[in-house]
Amino acid sequence: MQARPQSYAESEARNPAQTQTSPRDHQLQKNAAIIAIGDKNPIVRAGLAEYIARDDRFSVRELVSSGSEFIALCERTRIDVGVIGWGLPDMTGGDVLRAIKRRGLPTRVVVYTGDFSPGVLREAVKSGAWGVTSKADDPSVLIETLASVRAGRMSIPYIDISQLATDPLENLTVREQELMRALAKGWTNEQIASRIGISRNTVKYHLKNLYEKIGASNRAQAVAMYLSSSSNR
Repeated sequence: MQARPQSYAESEARNPAQTQTSPRDHQLQKNAAIIAIGDKNPIVRAGLAEYIARDDRFSVRELVSSGSEFIALCERTRIDVGVIGWGLPDMTGGDVLRAIKRRGLPTRVVVYTGDFSPGVLREAVKSGAWGVTSKADDPSVLIETLASVRAGRMSIPYIDISQLATDPLENLTVREQELMRALAKGWTNEQIASRIGISRNTVKYHLKNLYEKIGASNRAQAVAMYLSSSSNR
């Protein structure tokens, strides 16, 4: 029978080379911030864990692949700082942040994303992220972000603060509002074209402009923004 692959935490715990530590090393490990990583890509998870573990200010506790696993982990054990991707298999990073906030969990969350659009930044900050870093940045940027967040300082890229209080859906035209409602109902482009009375190409054109206007990267993010928007209440 083939042995079950070890998780990162298991392999680290069973590494005998790490069981012999000096008093100084022991104190460093005791004071290290406990880190958890949630990302859908196993290569990203493993790479981040290995890189972060090189810094004795941090101790990587566990790696998970979904938002629900990350939330459950934060509920059952101490996680000082969590690193999550924005697009998880079961929910968005925004969903995770709101769940962490709603449950009153002490974990500070850093969003590590390849989608650095204004819409993601806005939603991350409004949902309670302590930090946001791009996967295109040098990994050292993430390390310094983790250090800042651990010390109680938010680490967010420049964003016009006035935009955070502005609902991007408030200024939609009647046609754009109609499209948003159709997207929220789960209609396909063909269904939208048929029911509104325009061609599929025109639907694609309008949707492209709509996404750019509200700062969404795709249909799923646009729907999430619509469902959480004050203008939809």
